[in-house]
Amino acid sequence: MNDNLASSAADLLARVDRVAVVTGAGVSAESGVPTFRGQDGLWRRYRAETLATPEAFERDPKLVWEWYDWRRGLIAPVEPNPGHQVLAVWQDLFAGFSLITQNVDGLHAKAGSRDVVELHGNIWKLRCTREGTVSEVRESPLPQLPPVCPSCGAFLRPHVVWFGESLDPAVLERAFRLSESCQAMLVIGTSSVVQPAASLPFAAARAGAKIVEINPEPTPLTPHTDVFLAGRSGEILPALDRLLRETR
Repeated sequence: MNDNLASSAADLLARVDRVAVVTGAGVSAESGVPTFRGQDGLWRRYRAETLATPEAFERDPKLVWEWYDWRRGLIAPVEPNPGHQVLAVWQDLFAGFSLITQNVDGLHAKAGSRDVVELHGNIWKLRCTREGTVSEVRESPLPQLPPVCPSCGAFLRPHVVWFGESLDPAVLERAFRLSESCQAMLVIGTSSVVQPAASLPFAAARAGAKIVEINPEPTPLTPHTDVFLAGRSGEILPALDRLLRETR
């Protein structure tokens, strides 16, 4: 991490009250969350793009749930890293702080973040295919596959956005509203190519916000940022937190 750039980012953050953060898979990868492609067993014969679709669930809900139950089992013991923890603390450091994530693993909430905007849903939540009700079920493995709604008996599905599905309009609208009202946005651990999340920093910048990116490698967003910090968020965010507290 470049110390001068880190100081510039800290100075930038010290001058604002409203901060929005967008996180991607890189933040969770630092905690050891796997990519879910499966190195052995059943899942070597399937691609995520084949299983994570409405059509796959309609065709074979038990198979889809076996994969998701396996994924949940892998995530269950994973703990938030220092990057997650700093973001949880920052929600009380700024007058206005919002956290928008593309991740479905729930690690931000596990670190203590409140009211996280989960663009792609949450793997620990289940949604009734008939009533649309959503519940959080941390039990792993699940006692029944596929699980059924205790109210109406219909199948429950993972409360995540599958390939071919649109994001929840209310969630997406809120993400853009928070982006357009912030004074500074941090974009952390994301490739900045997956839409519509990749458009959030540009919406923030058009509204006058400063953009800070944290990522091991440059992305398509990098040329448009005010500060780019190259490295792992689990190392950069704690350092940035220390500088920020010295500056404020």
